[in-house]
Amino acid sequence: MGQEGSRNEEMDLAQIQELCIIFMKECPSGALHLHEFKRIFGVASSSAEESLYIETIFRSFDTNKDNTLDFLEYVAALHLILGGNLEDRLKWSFKMYDKDGNGKLDRHEVKRIIRIIHKIKLRTSDVGMTPSEICDRIFELVDQNNDGQITLSEFMEGAQKDEWVMNLLKLDFNATGWVIQNCGKLP
Repeated sequence: MGQEGSRNEEMDLAQIQELCIIFMKECPSGALHLHEFKRIFGVASSSAEESLYIETIFRSFDTNKDNTLDFLEYVAALHLILGGNLEDRLKWSFKMYDKDGNGKLDRHEVKRIIRIIHKIKLRTSDVGMTPSEICDRIFELVDQNNDGQITLSEFMEGAQKDEWVMNLLKLDFNATGWVIQNCGKLP
């Protein structure tokens, strides 16, 4: 059993090493810019919602706020995308929702991301709810003290208690698919 887990870690490490080679080839300056990040994830410039979503993701990984991802930020992003545990992914999702960075989510912040997700992902599903209704339901289920704000602990607990909430709050995007598709493209 222990060897199997070790093998999976090695596979992830091999994938990350290969992606690091891709990074060095694609970004010889050592900096990945937003337009390159969008290209990597296949975001068409004509899609305003997808563009805003990927910009939000990019900004969440740009920890030093220099409008580029350096090698360390890139590796940290890959680690989260490829192998991050649920707690780390939820913390990152919370950071994505928390636009003003005050450590609490208000309805405006939640509704902003839900609108984007609704236009990208939910338009093809049978949710049958508007972004405002989705936001209201999230607050009903997650805002434990009914103060109109969601703290990180409420966010984490609420997501883990309710699968519907988890699917909305987790902010998964198909990065793993891109990783698998692009790993073998080096000459």
